[in-house]
Amino acid sequence: MKFTLGWLKEHLDTDATLDAIVEGLTRIGLEVEGVDNPGEKLAAFRIAKVLTAERHPQADKLQVLSVDAGDGPLQVVCGAPNARAELVGVFGMPGATVPANGMVLKVAAIRGVESNGMMCSSRELELGDDHDGIIELPADAPVGTSYPAYAGLDDPVIDVAITPNRQDCMGVRGIARDLAAAGLGTLRPLAEVYRAAIAPVPGDDPAPDVRTDDPEGCPAFYAQAVSGVANGASPEWMRQKLNAIGQKPISMLVDITNFVSIDLGRPLHVYDRAKLTGALVARRAREDETVLALNGKTYTLDPTMTVIADDKHVHDIGGIMGGEDSGVSDATTDVLIECAYFDPDHIARTGQKLALTSDARQRFERGVDPAFLDDGLAIATRLVLEHCGGTPSAITRAGEAPLGTRSYAYDPARAETLGGLAVAPERQRAILESLGFTVTADWQVTPPTWRRDIDGPADLVEEVIRIEGIDNVPPVPLDRAPGVAKPTATPEQKLERRVRRAAAARGLDEAVTWSFLSEKEAAVFGGGAWTLANPISEDLKVMRPSLLPGLLSAAARNVKRGAGSVRLFEIGRRYLADAERPTLGLVLTGDRRPRGWRAGKAAAFDAFDAKAEALALLAAAGAPVENLQVFGEAGDAWHPGQSGTLRLGPKTVLAAFGMLHPRTIAAFDLDGAVAAVEIYLDAIPAKRGAGFMRPAYAPPALQPVRRDFAFLVPAEVSADTLARAAKGADKAAIVSARVFDVFTGAGVEEGRKSVALEVMLQPGDKSFTDAELKAIADKVVAAAAKQGAVLRG
Repeated sequence: MKFTLGWLKEHLDTDATLDAIVEGLTRIGLEVEGVDNPGEKLAAFRIAKVLTAERHPQADKLQVLSVDAGDGPLQVVCGAPNARAELVGVFGMPGATVPANGMVLKVAAIRGVESNGMMCSSRELELGDDHDGIIELPADAPVGTSYPAYAGLDDPVIDVAITPNRQDCMGVRGIARDLAAAGLGTLRPLAEVYRAAIAPVPGDDPAPDVRTDDPEGCPAFYAQAVSGVANGASPEWMRQKLNAIGQKPISMLVDITNFVSIDLGRPLHVYDRAKLTGALVARRAREDETVLALNGKTYTLDPTMTVIADDKHVHDIGGIMGGEDSGVSDATTDVLIECAYFDPDHIARTGQKLALTSDARQRFERGVDPAFLDDGLAIATRLVLEHCGGTPSAITRAGEAPLGTRSYAYDPARAETLGGLAVAPERQRAILESLGFTVTADWQVTPPTWRRDIDGPADLVEEVIRIEGIDNVPPVPLDRAPGVAKPTATPEQKLERRVRRAAAARGLDEAVTWSFLSEKEAAVFGGGAWTLANPISEDLKVMRPSLLPGLLSAAARNVKRGAGSVRLFEIGRRYLADAERPTLGLVLTGDRRPRGWRAGKAAAFDAFDAKAEALALLAAAGAPVENLQVFGEAGDAWHPGQSGTLRLGPKTVLAAFGMLHPRTIAAFDLDGAVAAVEIYLDAIPAKRGAGFMRPAYAPPALQPVRRDFAFLVPAEVSADTLARAAKGADKAAIVSARVFDVFTGAGVEEGRKSVALEVMLQPGDKSFTDAELKAIADKVVAAAAKQGAVLRG
């Protein structure tokens, strides 16, 4: 929301400085995002008069001017076709910076003739698009005067961030009201601001034929016609205001609607009556009905949307944007002024469906003042009559605005008990009344119609505290129990901390990505269970079913910026149909090892790297990694044959790991192989007993014994299965079984493979005898035989 200081002071009678107003706005909850004084960049430009204009001796299209900018004649070379003697314009002295291109003016020779500055066009000063000639000012403009001061361009522009609940501050008057309540001036009566009584404009012409057939979407539709208008350029004061805040002046009729919308937060629309057929009706759109909007785009509508239409077609997406077919032009002579109330929820849903935003939508979806229909229409009609002429009609009032008066019992003591600041009851009464609230003697408080955000006593406390000053709330320390504070972290939080530290220690970089995805991205991982009804955008619509999509998008951005090796992880939530699931996601892409004179070629990440990371992080989380089993592919998003899951038994899945499917990689615009891991933290069994404290280490008294075995096994039997079978052959003596070689080829029959195991035995009180070792070896061979393995000769 932008406005100038001068515009604000038309509603606020104040002597406060700009700094005081800016500080006051932020203090009362209207955060100032920026203050810009457009006159500052034009401070070096003056009003100057062309004394003489002669043809340049070396160029037909240039002239040599003698210019007086208040300090005597200066010679200036100019190429503008309208440059002539007696013209008064804007002159840039040497040393001035041209806003449009940043060029610093200096004394220079142009085609052999010295030039001491420049006569400027509107585009060069960023005051408009006109570049056909230099600016022409009235002949009586004071020569030598600063141009920004003369043109009223030294009025600071204030940009305020308006939160969605403060619909009343979507107009300059609402902001002025808040500042007046905060003690920074007095709110001027609206009749004083507009120099006329605010009352419906009487008319003798027949009232326009309008109605509302959609009382839910458009409860009230007021309209007044004006015949015989002359549309043209708006007055200078209005153009200056609109230009200052970045609104391009279009025509008198359009500028009036924009001005009233910004000044009072009351959107309006003006129709060219010559382009209407029959009655103008607020109704629901029909299926696949279309409208060509003022932005030049055609929108397809549906029956959930409110439109304004005549007997032929739709002319307006109700409360959001008007249609091109009935827009006013310079040839317009008869108009219909619409001042309607649209339901905020309907406006929000329609805008989201059409991906269409506008100044009107921003105001209507917050909720405009339903009691301001007559006054808003009266102000707009008077401005049209004053600046365009014409004859007004009677007023049509179709429907009824939902005033919805509410009243709340309020206890002034709650300002201290809830807001933390003791404020005298009479001061609270004065604050609330200055904001437009009605307060009875027994403290029944009725909010004004422009404050639909007030919903109980807590909101009244907020109003009192923000005006009195949040910075006045005294800091009060909380009572502290004696002794050492008890730990507050939950077991789940402690688990996440351990895993986060372990991932960082292993050289992984933590990322934080959106919890929302596009439907397309979610579909790659099986689709999302939850879709937002009110998403930030279509790209952030589905609650993520996996952490990998966000990490893949982050990896793609890093790769495109030249990262050679990307190692990202994230701890967050997956949103499944039954619950939120704490998860660790991990993505590896690029070079695992860069090329080098010793290492040779660069090496990419593979599934074994993913498995190693998964096992290391599961170990840090306290999972019994020695008991984990590797099962087949992890899912459709993963590469078949190069992915798997880590499980405790056949049903409890702790992690998925491996390479991602090529189509998954392509969906996120990545090239090359990508390894990934997802660890399901809530599936890790809680450790019982003394938490995660390690038991005291007691080294064995005797050295371990290692024995190697080579087996021939069917090719479909995994090496991990064989190792587990060997380890379980004698649980008292065997402490580990490790695969150290897998071989297929010469000497191994087709359909089989050779797997070599190292089995480690740990004696207890005494060393193993030869007979005991042979017995253990026989158990290992027997256990392997159950998996189809035979000892290799």
